[in-house]
This record gives sequence, structure tokens and C-alpha cells, in this order.
Amino acid sequence: MLEKLAKQTAIYGISTIVVRFLNYLLTPYYTRIFDQGEYGIVTDIYALIPFALVLLSMGMESSYFRFTTRAEEEGGDVARGKRKVFATTWGVTSLNAVIFFLVVWLLNAPISRAMGAAYVLHPEYVTIVAAIVMVDVWTMIPFSRLREQGRAMHFVVLKALSVLLNVGLAIGFGIAGLYATPFGVGWVLIANLIASIITLVALLPSTDGILPRIDGALLRKIFVYSVPLLISGIAGTANEFIDRQMIKYLTPGGEEVAMAELGVYGAIVKIAVVMTLFTQMYRLAAEPFFLSGFKKEEFKEANAASMKYFVMASMVIFLGIVLFRDLFALIVGRDFREGIDILPIVLASNVMAGVWFNLSFWYKREEKTKYAAYITFLGLAVTIALSFVLVPKMGYRGAAWVRLVAEAAMVVWSYTLCRKHYPIPYDLKRMGEYVMLTAAIYCTSEYAFSGVDDNMHTALNVLLFMVAIAYAVWREKIDVKGLVRAAIGKFKR
Repeated sequence: MLEKLAKQTAIYGISTIVVRFLNYLLTPYYTRIFDQGEYGIVTDIYALIPFALVLLSMGMESSYFRFTTRAEEEGGDVARGKRKVFATTWGVTSLNAVIFFLVVWLLNAPISRAMGAAYVLHPEYVTIVAAIVMVDVWTMIPFSRLREQGRAMHFVVLKALSVLLNVGLAIGFGIAGLYATPFGVGWVLIANLIASIITLVALLPSTDGILPRIDGALLRKIFVYSVPLLISGIAGTANEFIDRQMIKYLTPGGEEVAMAELGVYGAIVKIAVVMTLFTQMYRLAAEPFFLSGFKKEEFKEANAASMKYFVMASMVIFLGIVLFRDLFALIVGRDFREGIDILPIVLASNVMAGVWFNLSFWYKREEKTKYAAYITFLGLAVTIALSFVLVPKMGYRGAAWVRLVAEAAMVVWSYTLCRKHYPIPYDLKRMGEYVMLTAAIYCTSEYAFSGVDDNMHTALNVLLFMVAIAYAVWREKIDVKGLVRAAIGKFKR
């Protein structure tokens, strides 16, 4: 039953890793040509963009998957039903995007003042960001349609096009010396906007000529499902980006110091790229998979199994990064490596976010999306409350701890609600084993081996990492030889 999920995850995974790796090449590049304050602007902007995307998408991506499944369940002209769902969800999100851009354009001056001195000097940054958001929202539902149709490679090729264009233009602008001009960081945004526009144009043929057209009766039904997702999405995304805003506004010492702290924090978060990639590729495959027409018991069995393997893989990735974090630190410029000590905390937060994502499928499937709002607002409340305590005292280190506590709180409450309303037989014992083994290996490396020389420490870390992998293979009875033979066979074909 999990073969389809594994296959889709593999397709999204390999391709997403390649695509995102190309995109993350900009992190070592930007952290070497911009100072901490300038990179702080980049971090600030790219923390706000996902929030705008969630607000304008209104939960329509998950709604699209759910209502196309409904069209199949209801029978009749299924293709026509799916086209209507696509046209309606695409229409409402596209309309939102246009309204958003016009509002930001008209209110550019007050928005720039609210965002800080750097934006008052360059209010055009705000307008360009609004244009990027508008174009990206226009592409969201068409990309979701590719996922729903199982056209993973088409999806990946278009995503790769966007990233390659963005990276190529960004580096090209640097070679041309444009970042040294007064417009500075604005060229980062121009590169992004051009890439987004070209991607939209390339994506349009996949819509099969369907125009964004809102069906009022269908939209009302979709809103009943999507509004709780919108509310939870706003709270959840706010919970992810508000740590940057808390650093920006609560760090003592003035805006210059705050933006420098924000730059360091943003750079270290980028180092956690592998964990982020894994969670992203899993999400791309799992969302349409678990929101398809499963029987109840099959859904529970599949979700429990996927959770176990997600935790197992996450623990291996966690160790692979923290045991060799000095190597990963080379991703960012020397001035940004002072914050490398928060990397394990950031990684643990990402693991918690993935676990919470797994716990969200039951209420999406049962159309009880109100629980999403309850859980994410808890996380947001914890983030805001703790930030006022820890960020003024600890700066970006306090923000990292706040995020971890907030993610853990959401996992605990989500699991509690799941146990009460929709019990799923998660293998807590096995997942606990992987977590405890990971903690033991990390502590051994961090404390027991702290006195040895660097070369010996690295060798011992390699040994510990191999122990973790060997244990997972043995515990799950994974046929490594069979997997290798299958991979070679596919490669030969």
C-alpha cells in the first residue's frame, strides 16, 4: 500500500533535492557578497513571502485534492467535475493575488515605513515582492493539478526551470556588479520575479485551456472545508516566520544590530537544508496520497507506517548534519558561522514540524479541519509569549528555542486530539527507540568525544553515524541488496 507513496516520494525526493540544492547555492553566494545586515533584508523578505502565499491561497491546495477525490466518489462526468474544481480554486486564488498586488502598490509608502528603515530607502522592494507573490499564487493550483494527476516529472521540470532561472540570473547580476549599485538587494528580487513569470508562462499549457472561473455554489462548499485550513495556515506560517520578526523587533541595540542577528539566524536556518528538503519531498507526495479514496482502516495503517519511517529517516538526517556540522557550516560565509550552535535546535524543530504534518491527515480526511486552527493557534501563542521572554535576552538563540518549544507543543496537542477523535496505531515504541538512539549518539559525540583531536573526532562521528544506519536497517529488516538490485535494474532500463 505504501509502494505508491514511496515511489512518488522518491521521484519528488531526488528531483527536489537537485532543484533545491541549486537554489541553496545562493546561500553561500549571498552570505559572501552581502554583509549580515544586507542578508538580514533577504531573510526578512523571504520569511514574509510564504505568509502572503498561505493567506492568498486560502487553503485551496488541500481543498483541490479533497474535492477532486469527491468528484471521483460521486461518479458521473468525473473529468467535468475535476475541471470545475480546478477552475474555481484557481479563479479565487488568482483574484486574491491581483487584489493583494493592487493594495500593496497603492499603500506602498505606509507599508514600507512599517517594515523598517531599509524599506523606506527602497520602497520599490515592497512592490516587487508583491508582484512575486501575485505570480507565485497564480501558479499554485496548476502545480497542484500536476500533483493530483501524478505528473511528478512535469511538476519537477517546471520547478527546476524556475530555480535554474533564479540562480542563473542572481549570479549573473552579481558578476555584472549590480549588487554594488544603490539598488543592491533589489536585484535579488528582480531575479526571482523574472524566474516566476517565465515559469508561469511555461506552466499554462498544462492547464489544458481551462480558464480560472469561479462557480459560486461549489466555492461555498469548498469554503466550508478550506476556511479552517486558511486560519490554521495563517497561524502556522506566522509561527514559522514570526521568529524572524521577533528578532527584528525585540533584539536590543537598534535596527542595525537586529538585522545583523536576523541575517545570522537566516543563514543557519538555511544550513538545515537537507531536513527541509526531506520534509518537503515527503509533503509533496503524501498530501495527494493520504487525501485520496482510502478506506478508514487502510488509511490508519498507512499513516501509522509512514509516520514510523518518517521519524526513522529524520533521525538519520539529523545525525548526518549535527555530527558533521563544521562541514555544513562552510555553506555560509565566515561572518555567519558564529550561530552554528543553534543548528541542532533548528533541525529538531524541523523534525517536529514533519511529525505534526503527519498528524494532520486524519482531520483533513474527515473534513474536521477546525482542529488545524486550534493546533496552530496554540503554536502561535506559545511563540509570541516565549519570544517576549527569550529573544530580548538571547537574541536569535532565544528565537531558535522558542520555535522548538512551539513545534513540540503542537505535536503534543495534535497527538492528543488524534488519540481522542481518530485513534491511529502509531508505533510509539519503535519511534521512541530511534529518538533515544539519536539522542545518545549526539550526546556521546558532543560530550564524551569532545576532548579528542579533530581528525579522530570526525572518524568517531563517522562510526557513530554508521551505527545509526545499521540499527535502522536491522530493526526494520530492510533488504538493502534488494533495493540496490532494483535501483540498478531501473537504471539499466
